[in-house]
Amino acid sequence: MQKAFVTGCAGFIGSNLVDRLLADGVGVIGWDNLSTGQERFLEGASKSADFRFVQGDNLDLTALATAMQGCDFVFHLAANADVRFGTEHTRRDLEQNTIATYNVLEAMRLQGIKRIAFSSTGSTYGEAKVIPTPEDAPFPVQTSLYGASKVAGEGLISAYGEGFGFEGYIFRFVSILGERYTHGHIFDFYKQLTEHPGSLRVLGDGSQRKSYLYVQDCIDAILHVTRLGTAKEALHKTQIYNLGTTEYVQVNDSIGYICGALGLSPERQYTGGNRGWIGDNPFILLDTAKIRATGWKPKLTIEQGIVRTLEWLQANRWVYEARH
Repeated sequence: MQKAFVTGCAGFIGSNLVDRLLADGVGVIGWDNLSTGQERFLEGASKSADFRFVQGDNLDLTALATAMQGCDFVFHLAANADVRFGTEHTRRDLEQNTIATYNVLEAMRLQGIKRIAFSSTGSTYGEAKVIPTPEDAPFPVQTSLYGASKVAGEGLISAYGEGFGFEGYIFRFVSILGERYTHGHIFDFYKQLTEHPGSLRVLGDGSQRKSYLYVQDCIDAILHVTRLGTAKEALHKTQIYNLGTTEYVQVNDSIGYICGALGLSPERQYTGGNRGWIGDNPFILLDTAKIRATGWKPKLTIEQGIVRTLEWLQANRWVYEARH
């Protein structure tokens, strides 16, 4: 890998990936429409002669293909990732996740680029019957528009792999935590607790069981697998890997870690039920045996990841203003 193209480069995971690639001596062209990404996340990268930022949208195929020229690997991380509001904006997941992925693949084909890594999601498993859930679990009923749009993106990548010889790496994440985190339960809980420390509104009943992964562990996994490459004996050109830890916590546990770190004991106000919103999976735990067999394992526990995320939010309160 000599020059990488990173979609969503100003986002949470994307900007951390850009920094790591540059540190490893890989040239990077970063692409982002800045709808949710933050230019401040690219301040370090922008000081490097090996980085170039291009502002653009994945729905503009011509501009996308032009920007991608000269790259030999694409990390496609740009997406609408707010699962909770999918039913309120039904076209957003289709456009920003599915159509955008098609455009990325078409731009690659036009430029002769053959390798892609894709940030998918554990939500593709719906409400899985097998826990921990392996990559070859039975195909489920989809429970969110977000998950459905990512399944479609995965399908396009594998089809381009078979049709055009693309080498694809699909990573199904649990929720990712860490520095530059700008949406999710810790973001929401910390905002509430700074505004009214005595009370905390919790979607669902707090019993939802979730697995999380620290962002640097996530990037370690992506880079580890893409450097290994696809085995010559592999049946298909596209490989799928679950990314997560072997543990999970209840939402109530996470609240305990956050409140303990802040020295608060708020009254918890639950909205009820074991789902916080339409598409909320009450139990997510992925089987990561496949990627562990390659030698990767996470360095941080879920609790450590939660605390680091909280500490970063405390030190970077500006992200709350930047979201509006």
